[in-house]
Amino acid sequence: MGKLGDRVRAFSRNRWLVFVAAMWVQSMAGTTYMFGAISPVLKDRLGYDQRQLAALGVAKNVGGCLGLLAGALSAARPAWLLLLVGAAQNFLGYGGLWLVAAGHAPPLPLWLMCVVIFVGTNGQTYFITASLVTTIQNFPKSRGPTVGILKGFMGLTSAILTQAFAVMHTPDHATLIFMIAVGPSLVAIGLMFVIRPVGGHRQVRPSDKNSFMFIYAVCLLLASYLVGAMLIQDFLEPSYDVVIFLTVILFILLISPIAIPVLLSFTVEKAEHTIEEALLSESLAGEASTSQEKEDEPEVFLSEVEEEKPKDTDTLPPSERRKRIAELQAKLVQAAARGGVRIKRRPHRGDNFTLMQAFLKADFWIIWLSLLLGSGSGLTVIDNLGQMSQASGFKNAHIFVSLMSIWNFLGRVGGGYFSEIIVRERTYPRHIALTFAQIVMAAGHFLFAMAWPGTMYIASLLVGLAYGAHWAIVPAAVSELFGVKHFGAMYNFLILANPTGSFIFSGLIVSNIYDYEAEKQAHQHQMSALLSPQLLRTMSFLADGPLKCEGPSCFFVSSLIMSVFCVIGAGLSLLVVHRTKRVYARLYSSVRT
Repeated sequence: MGKLGDRVRAFSRNRWLVFVAAMWVQSMAGTTYMFGAISPVLKDRLGYDQRQLAALGVAKNVGGCLGLLAGALSAARPAWLLLLVGAAQNFLGYGGLWLVAAGHAPPLPLWLMCVVIFVGTNGQTYFITASLVTTIQNFPKSRGPTVGILKGFMGLTSAILTQAFAVMHTPDHATLIFMIAVGPSLVAIGLMFVIRPVGGHRQVRPSDKNSFMFIYAVCLLLASYLVGAMLIQDFLEPSYDVVIFLTVILFILLISPIAIPVLLSFTVEKAEHTIEEALLSESLAGEASTSQEKEDEPEVFLSEVEEEKPKDTDTLPPSERRKRIAELQAKLVQAAARGGVRIKRRPHRGDNFTLMQAFLKADFWIIWLSLLLGSGSGLTVIDNLGQMSQASGFKNAHIFVSLMSIWNFLGRVGGGYFSEIIVRERTYPRHIALTFAQIVMAAGHFLFAMAWPGTMYIASLLVGLAYGAHWAIVPAAVSELFGVKHFGAMYNFLILANPTGSFIFSGLIVSNIYDYEAEKQAHQHQMSALLSPQLLRTMSFLADGPLKCEGPSCFFVSSLIMSVFCVIGAGLSLLVVHRTKRVYARLYSSVRT
């Protein structure tokens, strides 16, 4: 009985349990990506034109990315408080949006609707910050895989909620907004005391590799299953019982990663290690808040070592190079203790930066601008998928929203996995992977512009994969170049690139070109067909109803513009690669040996 109690305690303190719980929270944290599914409902129910809908989309993106308060709180408050605040905001914001869209509350002015959706989507910043910061603290030596997997599950939100909506079997599409209000809030509240830093997180177990491979396998199964399920439901129109069966299988796959902490805690082979880790967590109470500072103490001298070491040190064999650097560092420590040398506190790339110190580095702003061009244009496609699919002749936008969610998921998981191979096996900068992703995204935008038969599926695949890769690669790269001590604040500033890019591409470019083309089509129909105003109104061509654009011209110019800017973003990423080659060679040279 005593051993069972020890194993139960080990299970409750297992860092893999925390990671799996963070995955589940993240799977409900991508509510911003649901806008493409709910925007047609809002446009019809509220009578918005494309400019008004774009304004609502920008407010949504700002809310989903303005997480500076969440980042500041993460350094001073426990993760459960962040999750509770996020759940409350999500419920209040999307709950208010549902009341208006469903007709249970009177229509609100556009500015107030923007405030409502801002509050709702801002809740996800607390979910994301609590999950990422806690997981990086628990897995400091596996940043690429953990960030990629967590950000990947965030991209699954649309597919999961859309599948749950299909089970509800209701013709009222406003119910989907109600599900967004309730589902993520309940998941966050249910797991808010599980997600926390745990002791023993600096240990690297031999089982870690197999555990990550199991989760990668689950990710591939999830993606394959969701694609198949969505295509079956879209083309075959299965019975309601089949839809329920497909949904049950989906949730079994989502729950399956819990097998990792269960096996590590309760099997005979692994119990000894997990109990040891649990006991270690008790003896290191309070370590979670201070361990990072302790780990960073040697890095105080990193800048001085870099400046004082002989120029030929980098050409030595790895073992000899590490020995020389260790000797030099020891001399600097002794000299500092005698007062013979003054250790400078100005960090170099690879050290821990504060957010204000990062602002002074050109690399930080090049990364941010590259992210703005790539992720901003990708988010614009996600937000306008409803209108893009309608313009291409598809009546149901849900299939593209769900597929985009799956590609987004695969892009995040794959971006974290492949960029980790690049830095660990080749010691090349992680931004090489981002350069490739942005070229792929440029190709996707080009296909959207051409609007050839079948390209809607291929283009959404390319843009979804590339967009997801941004959010696995960039956070990991920033944590490497600017440290993890203030990662929460830096991450929540980085994601401001999303609403900024969305405002530029969606609010200023796409919406204006769309409305221009819609007005031109309305004028052409009126002049050529000489139809009555009443008939034109029923065809949605006149301005006293929501203007709709049909055909390839609606997004031709704007998609080409975004394609060009993605190529520019790829050039900026190559510039980051050039500027950080030596940093990555220093950070990961010891890993290859």
